[in-house]
Amino acid sequence: MSHHASLSIDEHRALVEASCPMLDPVELPLEECIGAVAAADVRALVPVPAFTNSAMDGFALRAADLKAEGPTILPVTGDIPAGDTRENHLEPGTAWRIMTGAPVPEGADTVVKVEWTDHEAGVSCPPKQVQILTAPTPGANVRFTGEGVDCGDIVIPAGTPLSAGTIAAAASVGVDRLLVHPRPRVLVIATGAELVAPGQPLGPGRIHDSNGLMMAALASEAGAHVVGTFLCGDDPEEFTRLMDCAPEADLVITAGGVSQGAFEVVRRALADRGRFHHVAQQPGGPQGVGLLPVGASKKPTLVLCLPGNPVSVFVSFHVYVAGLIARLAGRVSDAPGATALRTLPGIAAKGWRSPAGKTQFVPVRPAVRASAQPSEAPVPAAGEPLRAGETLCAGETLRADGDAHRCGGELILVEPVHILGSGSHLTASLAVAEFLAVIGPEHESVAAGDTFELIPILGRNSLH
Repeated sequence: MSHHASLSIDEHRALVEASCPMLDPVELPLEECIGAVAAADVRALVPVPAFTNSAMDGFALRAADLKAEGPTILPVTGDIPAGDTRENHLEPGTAWRIMTGAPVPEGADTVVKVEWTDHEAGVSCPPKQVQILTAPTPGANVRFTGEGVDCGDIVIPAGTPLSAGTIAAAASVGVDRLLVHPRPRVLVIATGAELVAPGQPLGPGRIHDSNGLMMAALASEAGAHVVGTFLCGDDPEEFTRLMDCAPEADLVITAGGVSQGAFEVVRRALADRGRFHHVAQQPGGPQGVGLLPVGASKKPTLVLCLPGNPVSVFVSFHVYVAGLIARLAGRVSDAPGATALRTLPGIAAKGWRSPAGKTQFVPVRPAVRASAQPSEAPVPAAGEPLRAGETLCAGETLRADGDAHRCGGELILVEPVHILGSGSHLTASLAVAEFLAVIGPEHESVAAGDTFELIPILGRNSLH
């Protein structure tokens, strides 16, 4: 166990990134690929369509057999339903009744939809002849072999997150297995002898654990597969036994047990296999990174050690863990700093205090106007500060024409979700937070009208 001077956020992020590159690709069947990322280009094994077929219910024929003026009457050879496997042939001057998706008979080049004929839709038997009331353009309503995708075409580029649509695309071109960066397997451990499971009676000095459920939910929303969520007391041997019996994982996330107290279970369990230090941020100063053997294979696995206060856990997850999960999953590159989540530009609807020398993360929400009278709280022009105490309507924005290079031209007006701002114990207030306001270490306070960056919160906003 080692102790180091306070680090900057970027320095701690660099330690985290250096400890865990993206996972090696694996080949999985299509049904197991949802949520993974394609590790290689997926190319079509068959063309789409695989054969020339009809795009409409109607009649297959030669465009040359249609009269330029007036109706055309043609004898009907028979039916071609979808799934027909016969090698049908069209004689000149005749037509076949054909259903959507059925193979177009050899010799036909056009399909007339049934609405343009004298034949009633839904009749089970084909007519002996059909009258074409309106002549379509040659080639109408015919889907030709390979017009959508040809053999060898790239259907899914490498790096694409795999969803229902991409899985369907792969299946449509004959692919049944994909090389993917899998969803990272994450193990969650909340520590502290004072913790009891939600819903259980609280004895003296006990509190309900919210960290375990919160970390598991955040990990899932960040794209991980949570393989286990556990509570652990303050005994390092209990922690080690839990790791020995735990499922195989690619990342372990702990909450609590990383400060300077006498019973800091994570610090003691990792001993000389971890690095613990203070990061110049509020909340979430105590942080740690280590490696421990996990599961039956005893594979050395990265352990990200977060502080124990719930808002500190929530903030730390967004600042360090969510981006690391994205890297493990192949969603972001191995470039330094790539795990930092994207931000949006924000502006304060009201002021608050901020600790000098530390980056402050404040849970915020879109501001709400204090008065129902619009004239009492006008939206100021770009660059003008808001009046003291003034708040604005949810969803209202300021256009910052003079600062468009930094914020894209639009600012989101926000206010803290709780009067105590970034207090690390204010768990209930997280329910209404939509962003984390990032206040730089050079500030001792935030005034109405000040601008800053916003980290969108997982589950409420897209982070990458």
